[in-house]
Amino acid sequence: MVRTLAWPLAALGAVGALVLSRRSLLHPASHGFYRLFAFLAILALLPLALPHWFERPFSTRQLCSWALLFGSIYPALRGLQLLRRRGRPVAGDPATGLLAFENTSALVTDGIYRLIRHPMYASLLALAWGIALKSPTGPALALAAAAAAALCATARAEEAENLARFGDAYRDYMARTRRFVPFVL
Repeated sequence: MVRTLAWPLAALGAVGALVLSRRSLLHPASHGFYRLFAFLAILALLPLALPHWFERPFSTRQLCSWALLFGSIYPALRGLQLLRRRGRPVAGDPATGLLAFENTSALVTDGIYRLIRHPMYASLLALAWGIALKSPTGPALALAAAAAAALCATARAEEAENLARFGDAYRDYMARTRRFVPFVL
């Protein structure tokens, strides 16, 4: 049953990601353009991993996978919450492809953003690798690596956008924080 529904559900998710990112496709330099490819890689991972989701549940591989999967929740939720509360999102030009919460008028540098610049992308990295570890085959590892590369490109594009929007304040913020992992990366 899981194998039968996995690919159609992944395809449905891909259609949703394409609809959500449709405006970004017209702006290949935008962070939304690269983020779409990260979403697509993660969605493609799911059908490969789902049949193996609960195999050998206490193996080191599965425990690492669960740690990454559960660890991906907090940065995404906290990052989104802070952007909505402190970023003061404003209505923007729909042609830019920015999601409503992304079009902030204030630079958020506290909470989880005090430690890392991209908690939501860090969350997606953990999600991708957590899923890949469920069944670490060549295709799964390649998709996780593709998602990681797309997320790195997403972060670089977003940093360029934030430098244009917030100027030296963002440059100073970049100097004192890491991209994805506090004190490391």
